[in-house]
Amino acid sequence: MQHRFPTRFTLFLGAAAMLGLPGLASAQDADPGATSGAGEAGGEIIVTAQRRAQNLTDVPVSVGVVGGDALRDIQSGGEDILALSGRVPGLYAETTTGRIFPRFYIRGLGNVDFYLGASQPVSIIQDDIVMEHVVLKSNPLYDVRQVEVLRGPQGSLFGRNTTAGIIKFDTYRPTMDFDARAQASYGSRNSVTADFGVGGPIAGDKVAVRVSGLYQRRDDWIDNIYTGASADGTVTPKKNALGGYEEKAGRLQLLVNPDERFSMLVSLHARDIEGTATPFYRGALTKGSNDVGDQRRDQVANDEGANNPQHYKGWGGSFNASLDLGGVTVTSISGYEHAQGYSRGDTDGGASSLFTFPYTGFGQSMGKLRDLDQLSQELRFSSADDQAFKWQVGGYWFHSRDITDFYQRAYFLTTAARNPNNWVRLRNQNTSYALFGQASYDVTPEFTLTAGARWTKDTKETTLLKTADTAAGVVTYRGRRNVRLSDDKPSWDLSALYRITPDVSVYARVASGFRGPTIQGRSAVFNADFTTADSETILSGEAGIKAGFWDGRGHFNLTGFAYRVKNIQLNGNDANGNGVLFNADKAKAYGLEADLELRPTDRLTFSAGASLLHTEIADKRVYAQVCALNGTITCTVEDPVITVPTAFGPGYFAQIDGNPLPNAPKYSFNVAARYGVPVGPDGEVFVSTDWNVQGYTNFVLYKTKEFHASGNFEGGLKLGYADSTRGFEIAAFARNITNEKNLKGVIENYMAAIYNEPRVFGLTASFRTR
Repeated sequence: MQHRFPTRFTLFLGAAAMLGLPGLASAQDADPGATSGAGEAGGEIIVTAQRRAQNLTDVPVSVGVVGGDALRDIQSGGEDILALSGRVPGLYAETTTGRIFPRFYIRGLGNVDFYLGASQPVSIIQDDIVMEHVVLKSNPLYDVRQVEVLRGPQGSLFGRNTTAGIIKFDTYRPTMDFDARAQASYGSRNSVTADFGVGGPIAGDKVAVRVSGLYQRRDDWIDNIYTGASADGTVTPKKNALGGYEEKAGRLQLLVNPDERFSMLVSLHARDIEGTATPFYRGALTKGSNDVGDQRRDQVANDEGANNPQHYKGWGGSFNASLDLGGVTVTSISGYEHAQGYSRGDTDGGASSLFTFPYTGFGQSMGKLRDLDQLSQELRFSSADDQAFKWQVGGYWFHSRDITDFYQRAYFLTTAARNPNNWVRLRNQNTSYALFGQASYDVTPEFTLTAGARWTKDTKETTLLKTADTAAGVVTYRGRRNVRLSDDKPSWDLSALYRITPDVSVYARVASGFRGPTIQGRSAVFNADFTTADSETILSGEAGIKAGFWDGRGHFNLTGFAYRVKNIQLNGNDANGNGVLFNADKAKAYGLEADLELRPTDRLTFSAGASLLHTEIADKRVYAQVCALNGTITCTVEDPVITVPTAFGPGYFAQIDGNPLPNAPKYSFNVAARYGVPVGPDGEVFVSTDWNVQGYTNFVLYKTKEFHASGNFEGGLKLGYADSTRGFEIAAFARNITNEKNLKGVIENYMAAIYNEPRVFGLTASFRTR
């Protein structure tokens, strides 16, 4: 099965090349490999939010921008893609599964489900390729030129599953000039990060190549102090048992540009990550408080799960080309992605010794992605950018297929005996295709109207290939073995932008979007039927101002927004503790986002961002299961609670009407500053710092005194020397400099906590040729 997709991909690329089908989006016609990052292009910020290279002040969409150098600074301590959380107003990210399963939230919209087949309303796009599966969303970031966060639904140009927005990563691409850059750091716990890219012409000005790579590692640093009998025979007390990782990744790009009309970019990449899944700190929370001050983050007490091993591999490629037909550019983007691996963990944080039978609960679990293949193809026609009337139309096709195993060592009725047959195998398939178009018209040189529309059909199918049987091999599953859901819906957007001056504009935008239906088959491991959720739709409105001033030394953006999601997809548990999908009637939200960038002198730069957010679930009929262990509520629930009899005792459910969406911070603030003092004709001694603060954030659907965070903050510091002529920099750094232990998530029944990354001190060095 895993061999058919690469073969199809190769044939498809060959056919595309023979037909001359292009794939380098018109946004890349401006040579993004050489385009400066945020705030570097002569005072302009260039983005490709509308599939064209444009000045940010000319784009009627709320866009947050992070330059590649800024991203590398915040990742110098070894952080992964989650480092973006809190650095862009309105963006939040977290995980309960480790570095291979990030979950993103924009303006409060996301998905807390840890199911490997879960869909998310935030789309990740890397070099024009959609990364749909949650494992693909974790693809490492290296040799990155710029990150753009497009807030709000982006259905017209980017398709379904973008009800919340898009995070778009653009890496450096080959150019016809030699270019090289590298950055390496070494820090606490033997943390190493090395990120490089080098490229240039290999055949005059017709062919260029670029090679990029990443290496990251950290030693295990968390002790497993459990001294009892191991529940599964895989763990003993061990110092430095978990918490480490090692990741290797590389990318090769080849650009062919025989003339001004045609260009072709072929990209191949691969990754290999081995480490440990997220540790859960059992009993870190006490009833009535969310204070975790006394819990040591360098110790766990896991009695099973083999100290949370995790190992994933992936590879893929894309074929991009563009052909100018004279006034019309044809664009084709072909992509293939493959991934496989597993993640195992002590799901209850070692709490199996607390079970009183009869009881159903978790011991350890493992998800194994045996075979994931994703294919995508986009074909687009677009007009030239120098006309009053600009347009683009196209089609898109997407298909993914995976085979996934779920293992669960659970406790049933009166025995805790291990059941080797207690696992399931699922096949998940997702096919989507769409037609789309967008047009903008400059009514006057100052006033532009833009409209877009898209029709999408999305089909998902999950098949149960193996049931979870008894230890004697008896099949007890009585649910469905195959579920297929399909839906098609239009989405659209309409916006207006007025340029008060060449550097100041105001805009308003209304947009719709939809997330396709979803199937959750993981519950079959508990002999429970599949659960499903119908499509959700969103209607969003926003208005704002975008300004540049001080001859490009200052930028300010302010946006107000509101949205309503109908039939919103949520994730919770049923009366027997099985994970379930369901739809609530709607969710509503409104808020503000602002960001500021200043360079008052050549020595000083300053930036700041802020977001204010109110979200609310609106459905009086919907209840969510609350924290409970051995028939007793373990936390302090602040919502009305009802009791529902189950086969394993009472189940407790809270009414969630009026509650905020999970992982939707009420506010966030981030600031960064850099000050340099000249040393000699070309050198500079500098100090830089960055901080972010996060307001009240509820982690679950119901409200409690325990399962939330408020006032989390982190800071970083960097002190070093830079030489602008020779292009190198050396510095000492600290990430999470105050060693904050922030609560980032919970495992409810066991009052278990999940924390942020620990403090890392270290040294970093970098260079670039231009």
